[in-house]
Amino acid sequence: MAAPSRNTRELLERSIRDRVPPLLTDLYQFTMAYAYWRAGRHQEPAVFELFFRDNPFGGGFSLFVGLHDCLLFLRSFRFTDEDVEFLRSVLPPTTDPTFFQFLRSLDCSGVTLRSVPEGTVVFARVPLMEVEGPLAVVQLLETSLLCLVNYASLVCSNAARFRLAAGPKRKLLEMGLRRAQGPDGGLTASRYTHIGGFDLTSNVQAGFLFGIPVAGTMAHSYVTSFTSLEEVWPETLVAADSDADPVDVISLAKGWLSRVCELLGAESGKIREGELASFLSYAIAYPQNFLPVIDSYSVGCGLLNFCAVALVLCELGYRPVGVRLDSGDLCRQSIEVRRVFRLCSEHFSVAAFDSLIIVGTNNISEQSMAELNRKENEINIVGVGTHLVTCTKQPSLGCVYKLVEVRGRPRMKISEDPKKSTVPGKKAVYRLIDSEGHPFLDLLCLEVEPPPEAGRPLRCYPLGCKNSPASITPAQVTCLRQEVFTKGQVTQPLCSAAETRTKVQSSLQTLNPRHKRLQEPDSYTVALSEKLHNLVKELQKCCSSNNDFLLAN
Repeated sequence: MAAPSRNTRELLERSIRDRVPPLLTDLYQFTMAYAYWRAGRHQEPAVFELFFRDNPFGGGFSLFVGLHDCLLFLRSFRFTDEDVEFLRSVLPPTTDPTFFQFLRSLDCSGVTLRSVPEGTVVFARVPLMEVEGPLAVVQLLETSLLCLVNYASLVCSNAARFRLAAGPKRKLLEMGLRRAQGPDGGLTASRYTHIGGFDLTSNVQAGFLFGIPVAGTMAHSYVTSFTSLEEVWPETLVAADSDADPVDVISLAKGWLSRVCELLGAESGKIREGELASFLSYAIAYPQNFLPVIDSYSVGCGLLNFCAVALVLCELGYRPVGVRLDSGDLCRQSIEVRRVFRLCSEHFSVAAFDSLIIVGTNNISEQSMAELNRKENEINIVGVGTHLVTCTKQPSLGCVYKLVEVRGRPRMKISEDPKKSTVPGKKAVYRLIDSEGHPFLDLLCLEVEPPPEAGRPLRCYPLGCKNSPASITPAQVTCLRQEVFTKGQVTQPLCSAAETRTKVQSSLQTLNPRHKRLQEPDSYTVALSEKLHNLVKELQKCCSSNNDFLLAN
């Protein structure tokens, strides 16, 4: 499918402005911004980081996506007169009117965003984005940025797990729009499941906006809406590449049905006429795209009707596509369907039956996908809906947005729950690569530190190891942070869904198989440099001293 046109790109950017205006945030962002403004602190330089605390789905990795939309959001961030008037109505009446003039003048021209490249494999506790700018502005951005990253990264990671479970050869169709959490959730899911590894979507709008190949044929309702061959209209079809008169396909289908039943030892009297009528009607409408669902009544009878109609199409010079199975034991059924296709190919000398595809759809989960991949079957394409787009194994990635510096001074949240403590200061983030080309450790350093060097040993402190240092020597070092937005402008090219999809697959390929395991993966190491570790200890000590001071006074 062709890349989105300039018109669709403009539609996408307008969609972000419409769906993610500055008011799409929590009220307390405005109350804090007002308090900063009243205290004269709103222009203080501040730095926030966005990260998540645990890898999703009990897995060993996640994928970072959503940056594209974050950049469009920042570029268009402005309050309208209507926005400001609404805020007057919801903020306390004692709010200084001048504050609303301040809001009306705000934009992101003073904001700098640095991030991990979109489409990169990422791990818990590694900062995905660093947002720097005036305190009141970067505070107001929090909820919107989290909204744009959280679900996109979660569903993309879920799609990547389905792809790993399915293996590289089987095609995957996303078909979750009807089960998604609203229209925006459905569109987001279609986009980011494609980026995560799905080949096709049933979502037409996603195809239009993002250039994702779309696919789909018929539902059970189409099949069950027919009761007899009298409902087939027109009853004829012109042969492909022919100027001959139209052919009576109903008569042809009856003849082929008798021959197929004889070949398979089936009783033609048990055929459902309405199902045959539905297949014929659809084949007449789409002779080059004939792929019906064959289990509206029973797979056995549906398969007979399919073969009869498909043989009619082949006789007239068309190529039927295949069938869809939507219930029961998909593996066993697919083997039987393939056996019948081969018999028809050999007995009737119709080579097109050798290339018919089988699509499987039946409430597919990650577990059933993995089982499908382990069992013998003949399924070419798997369609996944509910468990993919709703992320039933884990409903949220849990990204957070935390202050790490203000007025050039590091800030740290210290919690009784160690996992909720934050790592202070502006940072650089490096990915260390081993001699086999696999990443093995992500290192968080203070921004002012020199970067680690390939081949040179370094001392670091893995998170979660109770202050135990480790000595490591990387074979390669990659900087994970790039500046993508500054002075109101996007400073890196915006990637299409197809380009980001390629980056995802490339990033996943570098990952060691032990970190990609769907069950009980090895933990990936995230560590602090020695200087950053010392800063954490210093701030923790200072916090304790301040508590003692307050108690003493």
